[in-house]
Amino acid sequence: MSSYQDKRVVITGGTSGIGLATARALVAGGARVLVTGRTPSSLEKARTALGPGAIVEASDAVADIDTLVGRAEQELGAVDLLVLNAGGTAASTVDDTTEALYDNLFELNTKAPFFTLQKFLPLIPAGGSVVLTTSVSNTKGIATTGVYSATKAALRSMTRTFARELVDRGIRVNAVSPGPIDTGILERTMPVEAAREFLEQIKATNPMRRFGEPEEVAKAILFLGFDATYTTGTELVVDGGASDL
Repeated sequence: MSSYQDKRVVITGGTSGIGLATARALVAGGARVLVTGRTPSSLEKARTALGPGAIVEASDAVADIDTLVGRAEQELGAVDLLVLNAGGTAASTVDDTTEALYDNLFELNTKAPFFTLQKFLPLIPAGGSVVLTTSVSNTKGIATTGVYSATKAALRSMTRTFARELVDRGIRVNAVSPGPIDTGILERTMPVEAAREFLEQIKATNPMRRFGEPEEVAKAILFLGFDATYTTGTELVVDGGASDL
């Protein structure tokens, strides 16, 4: 029997990339999974990829949290693992950052995970766990990522604080910090040629000379979520050695 059999899992941002890869592994292992997404195309893609073993829910950050919690309680009853993976990115220098961009990224990447965890807590039993998706940019000075990096640094700090606050309830809280992962987001958000050049630059400077795959981050999430039973408050970096080598 799989270690995920009948586990109850909610993954925000679970309809593409790392979130979808995590959901696939869980469904294959017999878990009951609820994933969220924002666009009709990603929702449909997830339904096709995950099949009847998953619940696919449209959810848009802070505005839909109460609805999401209600659906999770109705469908799952309780939540053994909450994966706070939803987020967004936008490139801007300090000169051209607008208040709208700043507010939007902090709402999506920091405020939404904070209040999603808060409202899900009554559904997470002792022995349950939470995994937040941060980024290696939270400790590196990468041009044009000032706001994005700040949102992810806030998540790293929140991980420690939540872990301390919830340890006596038997709930573990950890973070996974992906480096360059081939999720397709660059191709969707940048001109094709610019994306190609950027990808080649990243590969050339990575010790492993490649991008990671979403499935490789999913393995780290599942390790933190279920197997790392003596681990809380930590951040597991999955970046091909780029941060340390």
